[in-house]
Amino acid sequence: MQFKKYTKQRNGSIQGLRSFKDTLPKNIKKFISKRGQIYSETLNNWKHIVGENLFKVCYPKSYKNSNKFGVSTLTVMVRRGNEVDLEYSKKEIITRMNTFFEDQEVEKIKLTSFNDERKIIVEKNDLNLNVTNNKFKDKISNVKNEKIKKSLLELTKVFKEK
Repeated sequence: MQFKKYTKQRNGSIQGLRSFKDTLPKNIKKFISKRGQIYSETLNNWKHIVGENLFKVCYPKSYKNSNKFGVSTLTVMVRRGNEVDLEYSKKEIITRMNTFFEDQEVEKIKLTSFNDERKIIVEKNDLNLNVTNNKFKDKISNVKNEKIKKSLLELTKVFKEK
């Protein structure tokens, strides 16, 4: 049996599971190997590249490879108020990244700031332990028997927890 040499399908078949990289078309493989690998490696090693202090306030957003119109640029998101710290350490980060990748991969770092508004919900400590709303509170207060009042209040607590 003869094999066709010039077909658009894969040359050989592999029995069993294939890796995701092997199932992709060749032109997409080239695209991923050029752009995707640098960004993913940067994400994985960001703490090692920038250090502990800057790791808490910034993260890489995107990476653009160099072309004939521009240089390779890493866009970094920085928490508002910490832009100056990252601005002073730009050159150090560029040299660390280039030594990490053993090539001139990053030539410029672009900063983008964001607000970090963390909404902290403060729980109110009520002095009154009744968890019922006003509508039922009035009806329960009209009950004359104290044991029944207590049991109704505890019943509303159980319903409130669920």
